[in-house]
Amino acid sequence: MNIKKVFIAVLSAANAASISVGLILTAAGSSLAKSQSYNQAALRWDSGGSCTQLSCFFTEDAGFTVDNTQGVMSDLLSNLKNIGVTPEDGKELIPVAYSVDAGTMTIRSDTTGRAEAKVTAAGGDFFLFRDFMLLDGAFFTESDIMQDGAVIDRRLAWSLYGSTDVAGMNIYINGTKFYISGVIEDPESKEEKKTAGDYPRAYISYDGAKLLGSDISPAASGISGGGTGGIDVPTGDSYLKKISCYECIVPNPVENYAYNSVKEYFDGAYKDKIKIVNNTERFSPSKRAKAYKKLSNYAVSDKPLVYPYWENASRIIEFKLSVIYFFRRLTYIIPVLTALLLLVVLWRAGGRLRRKLTAKTSDSITKAVYYHGQKKRQKKLQKEEQKIKQIKNGSQN
Repeated sequence: MNIKKVFIAVLSAANAASISVGLILTAAGSSLAKSQSYNQAALRWDSGGSCTQLSCFFTEDAGFTVDNTQGVMSDLLSNLKNIGVTPEDGKELIPVAYSVDAGTMTIRSDTTGRAEAKVTAAGGDFFLFRDFMLLDGAFFTESDIMQDGAVIDRRLAWSLYGSTDVAGMNIYINGTKFYISGVIEDPESKEEKKTAGDYPRAYISYDGAKLLGSDISPAASGISGGGTGGIDVPTGDSYLKKISCYECIVPNPVENYAYNSVKEYFDGAYKDKIKIVNNTERFSPSKRAKAYKKLSNYAVSDKPLVYPYWENASRIIEFKLSVIYFFRRLTYIIPVLTALLLLVVLWRAGGRLRRKLTAKTSDSITKAVYYHGQKKRQKKLQKEEQKIKQIKNGSQN
């Protein structure tokens, strides 16, 4: 059997396998990244891709509150104005959202429905960032006249009323009356289900949560004891100024401008009490492949950060994508080596071709010179013969 043919067949098969595995890993990575739609809020806000979504997660003792959000906004708007970026008429330039875990509470219906649920206090354009699938009703907003609306998930709706068509009905959170503003789908991806836990979920506004007063859990406030040992449970007003997750979508006229602007602001008072995530770029193949060597960082945290379930789900995806895209890079090795081999073969073949062309060109030039010389000599002989004839004819006359 021809060894050369066997080598070509094996090399072709190896390239086909590498390319196939690379395509499979690419599809798997793309599917995982798309499953965490909360990281795509910037594209939902501006499909042109000129904005960056950023998330800031704080430690328990950071002390970042609703009162501080205006300072962040003022600083970002001032920086953007200095480089000529200003809001269009009637359009918000920097949408923001913030939230905190308000604890696990008992929620009842007007009938016999009852459930324990995780309650999140949310402000700003919270639902723009979450991209929840709305099954019934609508999301509450800060512009609502009454702030006693609640968005609940499918599981909680079924536990309370046995249906998802329950918008407008009453619920009682730790005995305080709210109405159901909207019903959303339960967490769908495997990662979100894992990090969301076993409890159904409800979302209320910061102002709405003040109605709960001392029923708010002290755990996330940084005050231990839960009202025992001489430490009082914080009131609704004092607790509900706290933020554990702050998010924003910032115009990014220059690479990393948005991230650097937010980081510069928070590096002052919160430098060691915050983690800033660039949601827009976190799943990029190159970034995740480079992070493969630092995967141990996901197992150990040097800060007691408070991550909501959607961020924990995205961190799981980051881990998986780092592995996927690192091994996808390995699939490039055989095609790249094959391409280099082809270049060497072509270069050598080109060398032989150049030598043949040079030899042919040299022969052609030699022949051309020879024939040119022959023609010159022939013309010279013809002229000499004519002169001799002329002389002979003259002597005869």
